[in-house]
Order: sequence, then structure tokens, then C-alpha cells
Amino acid sequence: MNDLDTFSALLAPEGQSLLAELRDHDPADELAAATRLRRDHAAPLVSAALGQARLRQRAVAKFGADARLMYFTPNGVEQSTRATVAAHRAARLAALGVRTLADLCCGIGGDAIALARAGIRVLAVDRDPLACAAVRANAEALGLAEQIEVRCADVTEVDTAGYDAVFVDPARRSKARGGRIFDPEAYAPPLSWAVEAARKAPVAALKIAPGVPHDALPEDAETEWISDGGDVKEAVVWFGTAVDGAPGPVAGGRRATLLPAGDSLLGAGLPDPEPGPVGDWLYEPDGAVIRAHLVADVARQIGGRLIDPTIAYLTADRLVETPYATAYAITDVLPFHVKKLKALLREREVGIAVIKKRGSAVEPEELRKKLKLGGGRKSCTIFLTRVAGAPSMLLGHPAADAP
Repeated sequence: MNDLDTFSALLAPEGQSLLAELRDHDPADELAAATRLRRDHAAPLVSAALGQARLRQRAVAKFGADARLMYFTPNGVEQSTRATVAAHRAARLAALGVRTLADLCCGIGGDAIALARAGIRVLAVDRDPLACAAVRANAEALGLAEQIEVRCADVTEVDTAGYDAVFVDPARRSKARGGRIFDPEAYAPPLSWAVEAARKAPVAALKIAPGVPHDALPEDAETEWISDGGDVKEAVVWFGTAVDGAPGPVAGGRRATLLPAGDSLLGAGLPDPEPGPVGDWLYEPDGAVIRAHLVADVARQIGGRLIDPTIAYLTADRLVETPYATAYAITDVLPFHVKKLKALLREREVGIAVIKKRGSAVEPEELRKKLKLGGGRKSCTIFLTRVAGAPSMLLGHPAADAP
């Protein structure tokens, strides 16, 4: 699928028949499938259908069962928002009283779909004609065509006056540069333009890379880092107050939200906690908490301290449950030494090791090879890190496995 004509052919009866036939297609059989299908169909259409089948299979990780009905471009699969994250954002916008929204740089429509399902009428805008065709097809396939208006245009020229909210998802990948773009001003459009567009709307949300420097964030907005299943997916800059007068984003706020449960922590601007000796419990904060610089807030929740001023591991003398960090019972705190570690694991008949690192130059897989773990059934979690500046190894197990 490399042009609008081919995409349109996929939407026609013959293309639909091919896509249906390839619904459970095994990529390993692609050559045989292509040879068979080209006996009765034009080669470009067969190639397009096979390509779309591959994209749908890749998209299942983000869109679940919807992916089998949707239409994608390669960039669209790569850059679109995971459905769980889009649903969270749409729910927050709906709770703020948003009923109409301009979705700028909409791509293949992942966010527009979630917004429409939340009861919001969406103007979906993108300058790529193929992406716009995919949004229309996706809205139709999912029964949301009446909720989503698609416009092919340069987003910088779109008048968003009259909409309750604006959502901007700038492109953060570049074919010319060969991958991700880390400079917010190199986004398309630049972050500075998106910020100014957001400030003109009653409510606005800007999707940005989670690794954005904090000094690049506008102080009149709240920034939310979102993880899903423990993986940090994105950051969102929120502007404005609710259309219906309810509390809106907190200016200058930093928030970490953890999906799928939806726990959300708004920072209180606390100073970094003091470091101290390793206690009975080690806490590994969620990545969104670390990105949002909210480790101090979690430390206050658990009555904990840092194990090192530069390392985002917390420790405490008692177990306190928190959704924002994973707790481990610590059995040993030792200076880093491979031979001693190998002997200790053999003595304890450990055959399964989970190796984590933070602030260590040691690569977990290289260490695993050197340990040569035997066939024992016991398991152990090994933390390669620094304690008070010294290379150390901490041994333990998840709190859930504690006796």
C-alpha cells in the first residue's frame, strides 16, 4: 500500500475479500500465499493486502481486537497511541467537560477513535492524504463515522476556535534523520507552536516523548507521564480548566499515571529524600514516577530513603504497600564481586535469577553467562547498583513471594 489508489482498492469488494481471506494469515507462508492469490488478483492489490495483513498483526499489541478491522500505514502503527493510553486521555478530557475537540496530527486515528467512544465529537486533521484515508476507513469500520470529521490540511492553518479542546500529537520521527527526534523543537510541528495553539483553547493536551527535558516544559501547564503495564509510553502536557468549571490541570504540576489500574500521583514539589542504609525492603519506583521526578513523593508514602543520592531505588525498614513502586524483601547487601555471588547462589541452590541494574556498568546478560546457574528451582532477584557510592549487589525477592 503506497498510494491512495491502492488503498481505495483495498476498500472495494475485491480488496475486502482479500483482507478477509488473510485475516488469520501466517507471515511464514507469505510467499506461498502471494503466489496463490496472484493467480486471481492483480499483483499490486495482493501486495497491498498482504502488507495490510502484516500491519494489522503488528497493531494487535496496541489496538487489541480492533486491529483486525482497522487500516494502517507503517508510520501509523509505529506512532499511534496504544488504545489503553488513548482511552485514559479521552476519559480525562470527557471528565473535564469536553464535548468537541480538534485532533491535530491525527495519524491513522487511534486517539480520535478513543475520543469518539468517550462521547466527544472530533475534527481529525492531518496533512498526509493516506493517513486521512485511513482515519475515515477506521471510523467507518468501527461505527464511529458520525462522531469523527476528517480534514486533510496543514494543522498550523486550521482554525480551532469554537472547539472545547485541542489535542496535538506532533510527529517525533524523521525519515531524513533516520529515527526518533529528541529535540522538541524538531517535532513536526515544533513543540513551541503546539504550546501556543494549546494556550488558545479552553482545554488542551499535547503528546510528547517521555524523555523530554523538564526545563523544556511550560510552567503554565501540568505534565503527566503515563506507563502501561510498567512500561513508560508517553508524556502529556495539559493546559486549561474544565469547560464545565470543574478542576482542571494543575499549572506547573508533575503527575505520574499507571495503567491499567489508573493510579495517579500528583507531585507535591518535595525535595529529594536523604540517602541512608539499606533496610529490609527495597522499592523500585515505576518508570513514570521516575520520569516525573516524583521519587520523593513515593518515599514520603512509604517512609523511605534513597540507597544512593544518584540512584532511584528507595529502601525502608518495613513494608508499606504502594501502587507506585514494586517492593522486594532484601536478604543480602554485598560489595559487587562475581565469584562471591556465584558461590552464594550455588550454595543456596538458585537456578533462576532476575537481574536488574541501575547505576551499574555491568550488563545483566554478561553477568548471567558468568554465573552459570545450575538447575535449582529456587529463584532470586539481583540488583546491580550503587549504595552510598560503592558498586554493590543486593539480593532478595518480590514482596509477593515473601513468607
